[in-house]
Amino acid sequence: MTASKRLFDLGLAVLLSVILLPVLLGLCVWLLIQQGRPVFYVAERMKSPTKAFDLWKLRTMTVMDDESGVTGGDKSNRITPAGAWLRRTRLDELPQLWNILCGDISFVGPRPPLREYVERFPEIYAEVLRSRPGVTGFATIVYHRHEALLLARCQTPEETDAVYARLCVPAKARLDLIYQKNRNLCLDIDLIFQTIGGIITRQ
Repeated sequence: MTASKRLFDLGLAVLLSVILLPVLLGLCVWLLIQQGRPVFYVAERMKSPTKAFDLWKLRTMTVMDDESGVTGGDKSNRITPAGAWLRRTRLDELPQLWNILCGDISFVGPRPPLREYVERFPEIYAEVLRSRPGVTGFATIVYHRHEALLLARCQTPEETDAVYARLCVPAKARLDLIYQKNRNLCLDIDLIFQTIGGIITRQ
């Protein structure tokens, strides 16, 4: 990560943390009333092929002992009504401002992957994770809707894993590497505004 990108991340994260702290606190109280504890969902993700970190989100699903794997149709019945709205607006990702301040992720970059896929596809993620993972990115904007449609059809964890590994991992990696070759601060700002525009459009 370049110094200018890190300074941009820090400046924007501090500004948004001040502005959005009342929103986050309000959402926490609302979730506590709507679905009880825990309010936050903390999951291991990888920021490099060898380094993991705890990614923070607002909880959108019912709690289960086994939280492994990506979310597909097999987990759709676990998404709470409040969680569905949070996912649609992406407000569940507000706590990731903390991850940005800590330097775990950037505003823009490849989505931080699960350890199991980094270990299964070391050559792919050795290249992809040369970029700092991000809250949003080129692959997120271009491929997210198609990925969601593919995974929504899956009825078992095994089917979800097979579809994600066979189709989603290589497709997103190609897009992440396109971003990596062309990344600059202006592109990051454009992708942030595209993400905001996409959220507004979905509403």
